[in-house]
Amino acid sequence: MLAIDQRTLRIVWTVFVFGLLLLLVYEIRETLLVFATAIFFAYMLSPIVALIERFMPKRRALALGIVYVLLVGALVGLGFALIPQLAAEATSLLTRLPGLLTTGTLTKFPLPHWAEGYRTEVMEALTRQAANLQASAVPFIQRAGTQIVSGVGSILPAILVPILAFFFLKDAREIRAAILDALAAKHRSTAELILRDVHEVLRSYIKALIILAAASFAAWVVFLNLMGEPYELLLAGLAGVLEFIPVIGPVAALAIIVLVSGVAGAGGLLWIVLFWALYRVFQDYVLNPFLMSSRVEIHPLLVLFGVLAGEKVGGISGMFFSVPLLAILKVAYGHLQRAHTAKAILGSVPDHRSDRAAS
Repeated sequence: MLAIDQRTLRIVWTVFVFGLLLLLVYEIRETLLVFATAIFFAYMLSPIVALIERFMPKRRALALGIVYVLLVGALVGLGFALIPQLAAEATSLLTRLPGLLTTGTLTKFPLPHWAEGYRTEVMEALTRQAANLQASAVPFIQRAGTQIVSGVGSILPAILVPILAFFFLKDAREIRAAILDALAAKHRSTAELILRDVHEVLRSYIKALIILAAASFAAWVVFLNLMGEPYELLLAGLAGVLEFIPVIGPVAALAIIVLVSGVAGAGGLLWIVLFWALYRVFQDYVLNPFLMSSRVEIHPLLVLFGVLAGEKVGGISGMFFSVPLLAILKVAYGHLQRAHTAKAILGSVPDHRSDRAAS
């Protein structure tokens, strides 16, 4: 019989189990995305729940109920105030877009000499895409209000997310205690540190992300109004939503705003690009570092890799959750590495008590 090295066997078994775990995660990725969205939603509501809980200690369930009632009321109010205007702007833009592409200022936008010959082909391609978008999107927008009111457009994840978030908020302490109790005693201290830092990372990241999205929305609303550009609420809303997608989202927002302003606005495309560049400098080097925790700092190349990989695995949701996942892995790896180093140092220290006893 062939002799099998025990260490090699353990390594092969570990790799096999890890690969099987990755396969399982990939197969249930949609379910994991629902739970991840619920956790994100719970962290959004957590500061409000904590504030209300101060006035009614030890009655967390009641505080949660009050928050949910207030949330539903706020969403209904915002829906009646904003959705009709956003839907009207989107329908108007999509209806006019094919014609605007042939007559708008984008057709006169200066290009380098070598690119001038491709203007006709690019404009024809944009016109075709605009016509396809109009044919599919306009009927959907016109039906959206009726579907939302009648409940036809509701989907199971949208129902599950607030329910799961309620239980996460209500039983967070019990869930944390159960996780720690399930581990061996020698691993609990490290696991407790990981859970504590992951909580801080997620709280800091989500709070910062919401503030950054709101700041982006407000900045674009003010700027587009000052520039006299049409569809300012729709474009600012898109910029705020795309802020949730790292790296790619702000660039996509700029491309959409430039395209819409080029075909339907008064021009001023260079001013739009300049404003975007200045705002990105302010956000990335002033606002973002002020809001984000140091534990969330990840190299831009790794962020870009995570965003692209997340898109392949989970689409837009995967792009959004890639950065917090990388931050969690960074925190966990740091604590595990320090625990391993401490264990190795302790193992290398000679036990003088044993030496004295032997002598």
